[in-house]
Order: sequence, then structure tokens, then C-alpha cells
Amino acid sequence: MGQMDKGCRVLVVDDNADAADLVAEFMAFKGYEVAVAHGGEEAVKLAKSFGPNLILLDLGMPGMDGYQVASALRGAEWFPPTRIVALTAWGDQGSRERTAACGFDAHLVKPARLENLIAQAQLSWN
Repeated sequence: MGQMDKGCRVLVVDDNADAADLVAEFMAFKGYEVAVAHGGEEAVKLAKSFGPNLILLDLGMPGMDGYQVASALRGAEWFPPTRIVALTAWGDQGSRERTAACGFDAHLVKPARLENLIAQAQLSWN
């Protein structure tokens, strides 16, 4: 991990608590500051207070899904340029097109390779 990564803040969003906590633990182990949200509404609130550089966002969540979260954040005046990455089981072309249309920067399919998560965090600094 390079010097630039030291202050990187990662928000992990997934309604599956075990999945969210596992990704969060890995990112924290790698030295990133991490926050976890288990739903869409919580993610939007936490994004405002936590100020992440990277958001790893599940798509299929009850209530406010990942597409809605990304669209809401991208449309918010207070939301700075932040890398948003889909981290989902949905890898079909339609899901990929929809994430791009909603303002996602990348689309990773679960289970994602750990080095791909780190690469996304490093890209959040560029």
C-alpha cells in the first residue's frame, strides 16, 4: 500500500451483514478507514457524515437499492466526486449497463478478487 492510501475512507454497503463485515474487515486490515451500512437509506446518511473516497455498493437491497443509492448520491449537491463501485452477484449485461447509467465507476461481481477491491481503493485516489 502506498503513502497515498493512508487516509482512504471506504464505505461498504450491503444488506447481508456477514458479507459487508467481511469486506470491511479485509479493507481495514489493509489499512483503510472503513464504515459499514446495511441498507440504502443508512448508506446515504453515512456517505454524508463519513465522506468516503470509495463506496463498495451492493445492488439488491430491500427498500432503497444500490441503483437508487448511487443516483441519489450523484444528484446530491453536497456529494463530492467519489468512486462508486457495484459489488454484487448480478453480473449480467443489463445490470452492468444500468450501473453505468446510474453513475457507478465500476462493476465487480461477487465473490470479488481481493486485489480488485484494493485496486478500486487505489483508483479512488487518482
